[in-house]
Amino acid sequence: MANGEDSSSTRLPALAGTGGSVPPTAGSPVNDDEEEGMLRMSFLEHLEELRSRIIRALAGIGVAFVLSLTFSNELWSFVCQPAVVALKTLGYAPSLVQITPMESFNVIWVKLPILCSVFLASPWILYQVWAFIAPGLYRRERRWAVPFVLSSAGLFILGGVFAYFVAFRFGLTFLLSIGRGNYVTPMVSITEYFDLFVNVILGVGLVFELPVLIFFLTLLRIVTPGFLINNSRYAILLIFIVAAIVTPTPDVFNLMLFATPMVMLFYVGIFASYLLLLEREGRRFPWQRAITIVIAVLLLLSGALYLAITKYGFKLVPHWPFLLR
Repeated sequence: MANGEDSSSTRLPALAGTGGSVPPTAGSPVNDDEEEGMLRMSFLEHLEELRSRIIRALAGIGVAFVLSLTFSNELWSFVCQPAVVALKTLGYAPSLVQITPMESFNVIWVKLPILCSVFLASPWILYQVWAFIAPGLYRRERRWAVPFVLSSAGLFILGGVFAYFVAFRFGLTFLLSIGRGNYVTPMVSITEYFDLFVNVILGVGLVFELPVLIFFLTLLRIVTPGFLINNSRYAILLIFIVAAIVTPTPDVFNLMLFATPMVMLFYVGIFASYLLLLEREGRRFPWQRAITIVIAVLLLLSGALYLAITKYGFKLVPHWPFLLR
């Protein structure tokens, strides 16, 4: 009995010193998530961190804005090209209209450099987003910073490129052709044109962030690849609804032009989510086999393109569908 009392008395100080919890023994497994835990911040510290990140992001946009101002005329010529091509295609004079005295200044020297600066500073802005979220992640998950910034900024810029060269051009041509043959001559003001341009470019750019959003939801353990696959039909329905909102025209062709890349991006996001799941489980994706298959497919496509150009008279053009006879 005395030995039992001595044994219990020697354990009590240890338990008191650990807040009543039993210290792990040498043979017990160590929880890696607890060992590499998240940084703890109070509510006011979160607000201070948010304020700091917003100021830094705005500073980056300011630097990009000053740089964009030096190329405003060249940028406006670039932005006008879809309108010029659409008006020429429909047989109208390729020019936009200035209605108010301040219209050209507001669009060319204020709004356009701001739009350009958002794209130029997008890597810096997205890095600030990651830096704000990173304290809530485990240490081993914070190493995704560089892939996150590069992929999210790349997808945002890729979305803008897709909207400029494909979606916006088709949508604009369709809108300007509605009144053709009904004694209607389009008179497009530069403000109305630029507002439509911004809505489509930014809208598609944000939509192209879908894989990053899915990856983040998986990173935060909100969704899993299996959940996304099982509910993909609802996701595709939602994608078509979003595409109908973003599409500047009501026709089915332009709706599919927006929805098809979005569906592809959804499955790209599921693949990224699956890679993250493999990383957590300590497994590896068979990259060598996958790269071999991709190279084989690219070689087949290259061979088909070569035959189409050399034997069937097709040629490459800098607009959709990029291959014409």
